[in-house]
Amino acid sequence: MTHILTSIDDGVGTITIDRRERFNSLDAGTARELRRAGLQMARDASVRAVVLRGAGGVFCSGADLKDIRNAPSRGDAFQEILEYIHSTISEIRRAPKPFLTAVDGMAAAGGFGLAMSCDLVIASDRAAFEWAYAKTGLTGAESSTFMLPRLIGLRRALELLLLNPRLDAARALEYGLINAAVPAAMFDAEVQRMARQLAAGPTEALGIAKELLNQAAGMDRLDVHLDRELEQLARIANGADFAEGIGAFFEKRAPRFGAV
Repeated sequence: MTHILTSIDDGVGTITIDRRERFNSLDAGTARELRRAGLQMARDASVRAVVLRGAGGVFCSGADLKDIRNAPSRGDAFQEILEYIHSTISEIRRAPKPFLTAVDGMAAAGGFGLAMSCDLVIASDRAAFEWAYAKTGLTGAESSTFMLPRLIGLRRALELLLLNPRLDAARALEYGLINAAVPAAMFDAEVQRMARQLAAGPTEALGIAKELLNQAAGMDRLDVHLDRELEQLARIANGADFAEGIGAFFEKRAPRFGAV
């Protein structure tokens, strides 16, 4: 069964993560499908703008911790998933067309990073954003440690990493994480309006301008940074803090990091 749905309508491509029974989390198979869809949309000349969204009132909760918990090597399990997600993110940043994230519901951990990697982000007023990695003793991946200081500055990026607040759409807009927050009843219509505006634009010129802004923002270092994120997260996923963090997550209790 596929958990990544795609459609193309009048120049607008849509990629939908639809794994509602697991809060739109990404196991290896779903991450592989996401990469395939991202490549297709980025390279199809008939697609002039792309919308990335989640189904069922959730955007994405990141890598599937249930699958990782049961893996013989948690680091290896993370590495397989992250290689697909990181490849998708790299393709989004290089794509000569705009990518729009539509966040309705929770975007956490890898879902947070995936949302931030797109060019524009629109959220409904029931959206929430949470960095979340530290809750299970992880270091961050899916471009989050690269994008955050560029989007909101170092001080606020450190606040999200160290204190892990959950931001509603209004606060995310105030921080500069997203471009627009709209009432849930108007969300789908506004996503379509914005996507069609992008698709009606001068795609080649916008693609070149996007490339120039990427260069100005140091995005040429993104792939190197993604490799570093993956290396560090895969290493720490085999350690004691993540063992405690993932155990606490499934036991629905506060983790006791560093406890003897």
